[in-house]
Amino acid sequence: MEVTRLENLPPPPGIISSIRAGFDSIASHITAILLPLFLNLFFWLGPRLRINVLFDSFKDDMIRIWQNGGIPAEEIQRVITAYDTALPAFNLFWLFRTLPIGISSLPLSRQLLPTPLGEPIAWQANGWILFFAFFGLTFLGWLGGALYFRSVAWVAVPSENGVVSVFNAILQTILISIFCTILLMIFAPILSLILLFLSSQNIIITSLVILVLSFVSMWFIVPIFFLPHGVFVKKQNIFTAIGSSIQLTRFTLPNSSMFVLTVFLLSYGLNVLWRIPPESSWLTLLAIFGHSFVTTALLAGSFIYYRDMTTWLQTVLEKLRPLAKQA
Repeated sequence: MEVTRLENLPPPPGIISSIRAGFDSIASHITAILLPLFLNLFFWLGPRLRINVLFDSFKDDMIRIWQNGGIPAEEIQRVITAYDTALPAFNLFWLFRTLPIGISSLPLSRQLLPTPLGEPIAWQANGWILFFAFFGLTFLGWLGGALYFRSVAWVAVPSENGVVSVFNAILQTILISIFCTILLMIFAPILSLILLFLSSQNIIITSLVILVLSFVSMWFIVPIFFLPHGVFVKKQNIFTAIGSSIQLTRFTLPNSSMFVLTVFLLSYGLNVLWRIPPESSWLTLLAIFGHSFVTTALLAGSFIYYRDMTTWLQTVLEKLRPLAKQA
């Protein structure tokens, strides 16, 4: 009898079917891609907010400090070369793209390239502008991300109880972003120091540790990936959403990790396609539209997968609960 009950359990939601449903929902509500579309257009054709002149003003002082600290000249030259290559192309407006909740955007160009409208306008930030831009643009990114996720969730998983309120969406987005930032600040330096120490001892052991960490990391990546979904699908607060994402990971890790991996591979693989047109060509418009549509559809698919998987998990747990009591 117990075997019969186990065999009658419904199958879990399919990965491909969830992604396909996400594409169908966005194709029926194409206005959902407007926020990433406008953001990509701004990053492409809009002004740039540079910081290279600000950093150039104290570059000589930094070199002098490094020299007095005994750092080899080769290392100093390597850092300066990397600085001269990357920093002049850095756009402070990129801070508007926030994670894990934010408006999707194309991979950011690291080169000083013209647009079809000519050379983009470049503004130089001073110290005060840098300070206020860091916090202001990040905050605006959280606001935009909250509205973007809210609109996509409303399209993908319409509910009789309505969509999460704008105020609650923004509040929970800020709390989730701060929570993830704290986690990153805690674990990133620790892992970097461990890998740096191991690499100085034995490269083989380092490779094995990295391989193990890549598998263990799914226990952290999957809950963080689905953390915002509890807010925008179930209208939960951050604490309830954390518990829901952990429970989802605990019981559905193989399926859910494969879903996250599929979304990542699709996004990363198609980003190569979107970067084929040069930024000086109007063909980049097609790439921007394609990127905005695909990333929004994948986000919608993740909302659908989360809704269906949590419903499936609740059904399974209810059916298994009598068996657990009998045992």
